[in-house]
Amino acid sequence: MTERLDGTVALVTGASSGIGEAAAHALAAQGATVALVARRKQRLDEIAARIAGNGGHAHVIEADITDQAQATMSVAQTVGEFGRLDTVVNNAGVMLLGPAVDAPVDEWQRMVALNVQGLLYVAHVALPHLLAAAEGEPRRVADLINISSVAGRVARNGSAVYNLTKHGVGAFSESLRQEVTGRHVRVSLVEPGATATELSTHLRPEIREVSLRRFAEVERLRADDIADAIVYIVTRPRHVAVNEILIRPTEQES
Repeated sequence: MTERLDGTVALVTGASSGIGEAAAHALAAQGATVALVARRKQRLDEIAARIAGNGGHAHVIEADITDQAQATMSVAQTVGEFGRLDTVVNNAGVMLLGPAVDAPVDEWQRMVALNVQGLLYVAHVALPHLLAAAEGEPRRVADLINISSVAGRVARNGSAVYNLTKHGVGAFSESLRQEVTGRHVRVSLVEPGATATELSTHLRPEIREVSLRRFAEVERLRADDIADAIVYIVTRPRHVAVNEILIRPTEQES
């Protein structure tokens, strides 16, 4: 059984590409008005135009959620514009792999700032609105979906700080789930395996080459595959909570 999202409002971070972009299109197709949050306004404008062309509704918010004030603004602007917030997809993230020995510390700082602090900033300011939405119509339930990774389950050589951030997202999500589930805010964790997005383009060239070799024989997931899982989570009936989904390409072993 699925339930459409008509009359609800969703906010997606990292919405300018990859999983965030795909999730925005998928949520809009289910009837949600979608706030698109990212730094690249031109890309967001293009995505919003495509959503509108398909009969949906989207609102562009240019913001860098590693800045707490901008994260707060993104939620406040959404609620100010539409009067509610029912779904948050905490998707923005960066994957900067490589050995910990002699690693550029700025890469660690970027991952912690976005993968952890940015996610926390958005969750913190969104939660009161999600709790309020869960108390009333049209669905009497709200959803916070945190996008983690297989790296949040499996630690690998060359992935130390990325592993740290994604394990942290998992721990935060589970603790928060226990705190708010009795009030019908569902906290869900989505852990994609190798997915064809822009994440790998942020790697240093020598690290990217190693990563590409590792998955050379693997048909990677597509962003739409993850968006499909997100839609599955948020369209469950009120009494059904999908706490965690781990999604790997069929050929990915670990």
